[in-house]
Amino acid sequence: MKLRTITINGIVAALYIAITAVIQPIAFSNIQFRIPEIFNHLVVFNKKYFFGVVIGVFLSNLFFSTLLPYDLIFGVAHTVISLSITILLSRYIKNIWGRMLANSFVFSIMIFIVAYELKLAIGVPFWETWLLTAVGEFAVMVIGMPIMNAIYKRGIL
Repeated sequence: MKLRTITINGIVAALYIAITAVIQPIAFSNIQFRIPEIFNHLVVFNKKYFFGVVIGVFLSNLFFSTLLPYDLIFGVAHTVISLSITILLSRYIKNIWGRMLANSFVFSIMIFIVAYELKLAIGVPFWETWLLTAVGEFAVMVIGMPIMNAIYKRGIL
């Protein structure tokens, strides 16, 4: 892996952690409005950013979650599985906006993993939690689409 890729992955992970620290009260509930989830769109532009996002999620959950070890297992699994699906879909979807929209749907649907975690850990109802976390995830991801596209067009990625 090139030094530039390692550096960018480190920056992505650090930004994910820093933003999660700031929004911690709304990042770890059954509604989950986790703003750094917009970094999930990075794999749409280049799959090499997979590790930065995953490490950011892992460390954020490790430092800030009250549901350890659940969040380390289920939260990271949700990210790894969803990013992997998006990388596979990106082979067939050539339009960047289409990829980001597909990525938003993948993360929102696959968040059932986190809803199941919350059911196990704190006993909240699964279906209601899945709906609420999916809505929060989709909102963040869609709002993040123009932001990530602007960053991409500036040549930062």
